Amino acid sequence: MRFLDFSSWQGVLSTLGGLLLVTLIGMGIRILMMLTIQQRQQRMNRQINERLRVLIAAYKTLGGSFTGSLTVDPTHLRDLKARLEAEGAETSVVASAAARQERSRAIRDAVEAALSDIILLGTEDQVRLAASAARDMAEGRPVPTAELVVSLRDYIRKALDLEPVPEGVGIPSQGPTRPAASGGRSGRSGERAGGSGGGGGAGGAGLAAGGGMGMGMGPGLGRRGDEPPGGG
Repeated sequence: MRFLDFSSWQGVLSTLGGLLLVTLIGMGIRILMMLTIQQRQQRMNRQINERLRVLIAAYKTLGGSFTGSLTVDPTHLRDLKARLEAEGAETSVVASAAARQERSRAIRDAVEAALSDIILLGTEDQVRLAASAARDMAEGRPVPTAELVVSLRDYIRKALDLEPVPEGVGIPSQGPTRPAASGGRSGRSGERAGGSGGGGGAGGAGLAAGGGMGMGMGPGLGRRGDEPPGGG
């Protein structure tokens, strides 16, 4: 209190100025601390959201199927062809097996990417399970994903503040998502569309040629020939 001087107007002004300066310094420190804490929280929220987004996508990839084959076939197409050729299979048989293997290849590639994401952003238990599955895949053994899917499901529900899955629900084992069937019919439709497009192009060329002839025959025909079909 000895620094507060109210004996003269100069002392009052200096006292008020000192108090104002101390107040401004305190407010500046407080605002700086609040901004630092807010930026740290925002950064942590972005990291958590990104981690959850990646793990949810991995969960959908590894556990999107309840029926069919619930394991990942690690066989590569080159290995399948080599085995069939070694067995003396015919060319048609090799081609048919390669076509069937395309679906397994798409599943394997998606599962490999999901395992890589889990090894990067998963918990300790999830990293252990993902690394074990990756080793099995690299060594050519079928890879079950049910245990890893359960770990991901429990972690995601806990991170989103959801209740745990009731014990008596009895969720069946989950396997990797099967890719949608490639549209061979749609491909043929595209070819037909391309063919019709080619015909349209030929028709346009014919109209252009007719327009050129019209211009040679007379001004009126030339203008009609230059107009696109349908008056557009």
